[in-house]
Amino acid sequence: MLSCPRVFENLQVAPGLAFLFDMDGVLIESTDIHTEAWEIYLRRHGIDPAGVMAKMLGKRNDDIVRSLWGGQLSAEENFRHGADKEVLYRELMTPVFEEHVVKGAREFINAAAARGIPCALGTNAEPANASYVLERTGLLNCFRAVVDGHQAKHPKPDPEVYLTAAARLGVDPRNCVVFEDSPGGMQAARSAGAHVVALLTTLDQAPAADLAVPDFLDPRLSPWLSRLTPR
Repeated sequence: MLSCPRVFENLQVAPGLAFLFDMDGVLIESTDIHTEAWEIYLRRHGIDPAGVMAKMLGKRNDDIVRSLWGGQLSAEENFRHGADKEVLYRELMTPVFEEHVVKGAREFINAAAARGIPCALGTNAEPANASYVLERTGLLNCFRAVVDGHQAKHPKPDPEVYLTAAARLGVDPRNCVVFEDSPGGMQAARSAGAHVVALLTTLDQAPAADLAVPDFLDPRLSPWLSRLTPR
Protein backbone atom coordinates (compact mmCIF):
# COMPACT_ATOMS: atom_id res chain seq x y z
CA MET A 1 0.00 0.00 0.00
CA LEU A 2 1.34 3.45 -0.89
CA SER A 3 1.93 5.99 1.82
CA CYS A 4 -1.01 8.35 2.21
CA PRO A 5 -0.30 12.04 1.54
CA ARG A 6 -1.43 14.36 4.29
CA VAL A 7 -4.22 15.69 2.06
CA PHE A 8 -5.87 12.23 2.23
CA GLU A 9 -5.36 11.56 5.94
CA ASN A 10 -8.81 12.92 6.75
CA LEU A 11 -10.62 11.35 3.80
CA GLN A 12 -14.00 10.36 5.21
CA VAL A 13 -16.95 9.39 3.05
CA ALA A 14 -20.45 8.54 4.28
CA PRO A 15 -21.38 4.84 4.14
CA GLY A 16 -23.43 4.04 1.06
CA LEU A 17 -21.38 6.19 -1.33
CA ALA A 18 -19.09 4.80 -4.03
CA PHE A 19 -16.45 6.14 -6.43
CA LEU A 20 -16.46 5.52 -10.19
CA PHE A 21 -13.35 6.49 -12.16
CA ASP A 22 -12.80 7.14 -15.83
CA MET A 23 -9.31 6.11 -16.93
CA ASP A 24 -7.79 8.31 -19.65
CA GLY A 25 -7.43 11.81 -18.27
CA VAL A 26 -8.25 10.65 -14.73
CA LEU A 27 -5.71 7.96 -13.88
CA ILE A 28 -3.31 8.86 -16.64
CA GLU A 29 -2.90 11.99 -18.76
CA SER A 30 -2.95 10.29 -22.12
CA THR A 31 -4.51 12.74 -24.57
CA ASP A 32 -1.20 13.88 -26.09
CA ILE A 33 0.07 10.32 -26.55
CA HIS A 34 -3.23 9.10 -27.99
CA THR A 35 -3.22 12.06 -30.37
CA GLU A 36 0.35 11.33 -31.45
CA ALA A 37 -0.47 7.65 -31.98
CA TRP A 38 -3.51 8.48 -34.10
CA GLU A 39 -1.52 11.01 -36.15
CA ILE A 40 1.22 8.47 -36.89
CA TYR A 41 -1.29 5.71 -37.63
CA LEU A 42 -3.42 7.86 -39.94
CA ARG A 43 -0.42 9.07 -41.91
CA ARG A 44 0.59 5.44 -42.43
CA HIS A 45 -2.81 4.93 -44.03
CA GLY A 46 -2.74 8.11 -46.11
CA ILE A 47 -5.31 9.98 -44.03
CA ASP A 48 -4.87 13.61 -43.02
CA PRO A 49 -4.72 13.62 -39.17
CA ALA A 50 -5.77 17.27 -38.81
CA GLY A 51 -8.29 17.69 -36.00
CA VAL A 52 -8.02 14.11 -34.80
CA MET A 53 -7.93 15.07 -31.12
CA ALA A 54 -11.43 16.57 -31.29
CA LYS A 55 -12.67 13.43 -33.05
CA MET A 56 -11.25 11.04 -30.45
CA LEU A 57 -11.77 12.80 -27.10
CA GLY A 58 -14.01 10.78 -24.80
CA LYS A 59 -15.09 8.40 -27.58
CA ARG A 60 -14.78 4.66 -28.12
CA ASN A 61 -12.49 3.37 -30.86
CA ASP A 62 -15.24 1.98 -33.09
CA ASP A 63 -16.83 5.44 -33.25
CA ILE A 64 -13.44 7.10 -33.82
CA VAL A 65 -12.51 4.74 -36.65
CA ARG A 66 -15.95 5.17 -38.22
CA SER A 67 -15.57 8.97 -38.17
CA LEU A 68 -12.12 8.74 -39.78
CA TRP A 69 -12.67 6.03 -42.39
CA GLY A 70 -16.40 6.42 -42.96
CA GLY A 71 -18.98 3.67 -42.71
CA GLN A 72 -17.58 1.41 -45.43
CA LEU A 73 -15.41 -0.74 -43.14
CA SER A 74 -16.49 -4.15 -41.92
CA ALA A 75 -16.73 -4.71 -38.17
CA GLU A 76 -13.50 -6.74 -38.34
CA GLU A 77 -11.63 -3.98 -40.19
CA ASN A 78 -12.95 -1.37 -37.77
CA PHE A 79 -11.76 -3.42 -34.78
CA ARG A 80 -8.33 -4.07 -36.33
CA HIS A 81 -7.65 -0.37 -36.97
CA GLY A 82 -8.53 0.47 -33.36
CA ALA A 83 -6.49 -2.40 -31.92
CA ASP A 84 -3.44 -1.65 -34.07
CA LYS A 85 -3.52 2.01 -33.10
CA GLU A 86 -3.64 1.01 -29.40
CA VAL A 87 -0.56 -1.17 -29.82
CA LEU A 88 1.22 1.92 -31.11
CA TYR A 89 -0.18 4.00 -28.24
CA ARG A 90 1.21 1.58 -25.64
CA GLU A 91 4.59 1.55 -27.37
CA LEU A 92 4.74 5.35 -27.20
CA MET A 93 3.43 5.57 -23.63
CA THR A 94 5.62 2.91 -21.98
CA PRO A 95 8.89 4.91 -21.83
CA VAL A 96 7.11 7.95 -20.32
CA PHE A 97 4.32 6.26 -18.37
CA GLU A 98 5.26 7.54 -14.91
CA GLU A 99 5.40 11.12 -16.16
CA HIS A 100 1.76 10.86 -17.20
CA VAL A 101 0.16 9.37 -14.09
CA VAL A 102 -2.25 12.00 -12.73
CA LYS A 103 -0.91 13.54 -9.54
CA GLY A 104 -2.29 11.83 -6.46
CA ALA A 105 -4.34 9.27 -8.41
CA ARG A 106 -2.57 6.22 -7.00
CA GLU A 107 -2.58 7.53 -3.45
CA PHE A 108 -6.19 8.71 -3.52
CA ILE A 109 -7.55 5.44 -4.90
CA ASN A 110 -5.45 3.39 -2.48
CA ALA A 111 -6.72 5.55 0.41
CA ALA A 112 -10.33 5.11 -0.72
CA ALA A 113 -9.97 1.34 -1.07
CA ALA A 114 -8.26 1.08 2.31
CA ARG A 115 -11.26 2.85 3.89
CA GLY A 116 -13.66 0.37 2.32
CA ILE A 117 -15.14 2.82 -0.19
CA PRO A 118 -16.43 0.79 -3.17
CA CYS A 119 -14.48 1.77 -6.28
CA ALA A 120 -14.99 0.86 -9.94
CA LEU A 121 -13.42 1.79 -13.25
CA GLY A 122 -15.70 2.84 -16.11
CA THR A 123 -13.97 3.58 -19.40
CA ASN A 124 -14.57 3.63 -23.15
CA ALA A 125 -11.03 2.29 -23.57
CA GLU A 126 -10.11 -1.05 -25.10
CA PRO A 127 -9.64 -3.93 -22.62
CA ALA A 128 -5.92 -4.14 -23.44
CA ASN A 129 -5.43 -0.48 -22.53
CA ALA A 130 -7.40 -0.85 -19.28
CA SER A 131 -5.25 -3.84 -18.28
CA TYR A 132 -2.10 -1.97 -19.27
CA VAL A 133 -2.89 1.09 -17.13
CA LEU A 134 -4.16 -0.86 -14.13
CA GLU A 135 -1.12 -3.13 -14.11
CA ARG A 136 1.38 -0.30 -14.46
CA THR A 137 -0.27 1.86 -11.81
CA GLY A 138 -0.71 -1.13 -9.49
CA LEU A 139 -4.36 -0.19 -8.94
CA LEU A 140 -6.14 -3.32 -10.19
CA ASN A 141 -6.84 -4.69 -6.72
CA CYS A 142 -8.39 -1.38 -5.64
CA PHE A 143 -11.30 -1.76 -8.04
CA ARG A 144 -14.19 -4.07 -7.21
CA ALA A 145 -15.43 -3.78 -10.79
CA VAL A 146 -13.93 -2.81 -14.14
CA VAL A 147 -16.17 -1.88 -17.09
CA ASP A 148 -14.21 -1.32 -20.29
CA GLY A 149 -15.31 -0.21 -23.73
CA HIS A 150 -16.13 -3.74 -24.88
CA GLN A 151 -18.49 -4.45 -21.99
CA ALA A 152 -21.09 -1.82 -22.84
CA LYS A 153 -23.25 -1.77 -25.93
CA HIS A 154 -23.48 2.02 -25.80
CA PRO A 155 -20.29 4.02 -25.04
CA LYS A 156 -20.17 7.37 -23.27
CA PRO A 157 -21.84 9.87 -23.49
CA ASP A 158 -24.50 7.20 -22.97
CA PRO A 159 -24.70 6.42 -19.22
CA GLU A 160 -24.50 2.62 -19.69
CA VAL A 161 -20.85 2.34 -18.61
CA TYR A 162 -21.51 4.06 -15.29
CA LEU A 163 -24.88 2.41 -14.72
CA THR A 164 -23.20 -0.97 -15.23
CA ALA A 165 -20.33 -0.10 -12.89
CA ALA A 166 -22.72 1.07 -10.16
CA ALA A 167 -24.82 -2.08 -10.55
CA ARG A 168 -21.75 -4.28 -10.16
CA LEU A 169 -20.91 -2.46 -6.94
CA GLY A 170 -24.50 -2.81 -5.76
CA VAL A 171 -24.79 0.96 -5.28
CA ASP A 172 -27.51 3.28 -6.53
CA PRO A 173 -25.85 5.42 -9.25
CA ARG A 174 -27.23 8.51 -7.52
CA ASN A 175 -24.91 7.64 -4.62
CA CYS A 176 -21.84 7.42 -6.82
CA VAL A 177 -19.18 10.06 -7.36
CA VAL A 178 -17.82 9.92 -10.90
CA PHE A 179 -14.34 11.25 -11.61
CA GLU A 180 -14.17 12.40 -15.24
CA ASP A 181 -12.21 14.64 -17.58
CA SER A 182 -14.20 14.80 -20.84
CA PRO A 183 -17.50 16.46 -21.73
CA GLY A 184 -18.94 13.17 -22.97
CA GLY A 185 -17.91 11.39 -19.79
CA MET A 186 -19.46 14.08 -17.62
CA GLN A 187 -22.65 13.88 -19.67
CA ALA A 188 -22.72 10.12 -19.08
CA ALA A 189 -22.24 10.61 -15.34
CA ARG A 190 -24.97 13.24 -15.19
CA SER A 191 -27.37 11.04 -17.14
CA ALA A 192 -26.67 8.24 -14.67
CA GLY A 193 -27.67 10.60 -11.85
CA ALA A 194 -24.23 10.62 -10.21
CA HIS A 195 -22.21 13.39 -8.57
CA VAL A 196 -19.42 14.60 -10.88
CA VAL A 197 -15.85 15.61 -10.06
CA ALA A 198 -13.92 16.95 -13.06
CA LEU A 199 -10.18 16.44 -13.36
CA LEU A 200 -8.90 19.39 -15.36
CA THR A 201 -6.27 17.40 -17.21
CA THR A 202 -7.94 17.83 -20.60
CA LEU A 203 -10.22 20.85 -20.18
CA ASP A 204 -9.48 24.29 -18.74
CA GLN A 205 -12.87 24.41 -17.02
CA ALA A 206 -15.82 22.12 -16.42
CA PRO A 207 -19.02 24.01 -15.57
CA ALA A 208 -21.04 20.78 -15.80
CA ALA A 209 -19.19 19.29 -12.81
CA ASP A 210 -20.07 19.65 -9.14
CA LEU A 211 -16.39 20.21 -8.37
CA ALA A 212 -13.43 20.77 -10.71
CA VAL A 213 -9.86 20.16 -9.56
CA PRO A 214 -6.52 20.02 -11.41
CA ASP A 215 -5.61 16.69 -9.79
CA PHE A 216 -6.29 14.51 -6.75
CA LEU A 217 -3.95 16.53 -4.52
CA ASP A 218 -6.24 19.57 -4.57
CA PRO A 219 -7.04 20.31 -0.89
CA ARG A 220 -10.70 21.02 -1.70
CA LEU A 221 -11.41 17.44 -2.77
CA SER A 222 -11.49 15.54 0.54
CA PRO A 223 -13.60 18.16 2.42
CA TRP A 224 -16.08 18.28 -0.46
CA LEU A 225 -16.43 14.51 -0.50
CA SER A 226 -16.89 14.41 3.27
CA ARG A 227 -19.98 16.65 2.99
CA LEU A 228 -21.86 14.29 0.64
CA THR A 229 -24.68 12.18 2.02
CA PRO A 230 -26.50 9.26 0.41
CA ARG A 231 -29.67 10.20 -1.46
